[in-house]
Amino acid sequence: MRFLLTGGTGFVGQQLTRHFLGQGHTVTTVGRSAAHPCDGEPHFQHIAADTTREGPWQDAVGRCRAVINLAGGTIFRRWTVKAKQDMRDSRILTTRHLVQALSGDPNAFLFSASGAGYYGDCGDQPLNEDTAPGNDFLARLSIDWEKEALAAEARGVRVAIGRFGVILHQTGGALPKMLPAFRMGVGGPLGNGRQWFPWIHLDDVIAAIDFLMNDQTARGPFNFCAPEPVTNRQLARGLGRALKRPSFFPAPAPLMRLLLGEFSGVLLGSQRARPERLIDGGFAFRYPTLELALKAIMQARSTA
Repeated sequence: MRFLLTGGTGFVGQQLTRHFLGQGHTVTTVGRSAAHPCDGEPHFQHIAADTTREGPWQDAVGRCRAVINLAGGTIFRRWTVKAKQDMRDSRILTTRHLVQALSGDPNAFLFSASGAGYYGDCGDQPLNEDTAPGNDFLARLSIDWEKEALAAEARGVRVAIGRFGVILHQTGGALPKMLPAFRMGVGGPLGNGRQWFPWIHLDDVIAAIDFLMNDQTARGPFNFCAPEPVTNRQLARGLGRALKRPSFFPAPAPLMRLLLGEFSGVLLGSQRARPERLIDGGFAFRYPTLELALKAIMQARSTA
């Protein structure tokens, strides 16, 4: 099968590219990077292009049966006016241009990323895929992002959307940025630590995308988070146990708001999300608990 990935040079995209190549598929990645780590491998092509603009790169979209849309400027930065515009354009315009270029093949599949930030700050409320969206910047961005992807349904394309929690893995993402503080013995919860932290191991992200691609009935939004959510305080304790280090030094919320501005709301907000549609569809998580995920990650880091 022919795959096309936007965001293919990113943390998730690189691993997903290797996964599909390992299965014998043909993979094309598109993004601003001039090169890709898989350059030179059989059945692989990277197209350097700005996907926020229409261009010749779109010709490759129509030749692919499955399109995985992971493009999006990082949210892990101070949210200046310029940064927020980049976050919007890299998601909304890329997705719009992808949908315009789809072939309309009734067997085509589009998987498009979104985020658990769709729900906003919901405190202790349990969240499933039918829960109403929030009203902050990240929620509105997610709503608009999903709307652009779902427009492909009018062209007969099956669309699945993954509302990602924080993805944990030894090779990248949030965890390597968190570990140094814990290793130095000064790690701890953010704010009061009571906010719920939706997380998922990268291996389960890849397996779930593969699962949805092969399930012809799968369409619409899916929460991409582990079935056993934890609070931020439980996450800090889990990291402390895994590293055999203290985990009781909190980062005060007022200081985080001062240093990080509007972005601090992402770290202090609470989404008690559960992957009800994945579970109901029969998907089996390899790492359903934080303890299992952290154990696997620490073992992988120790042998790397």
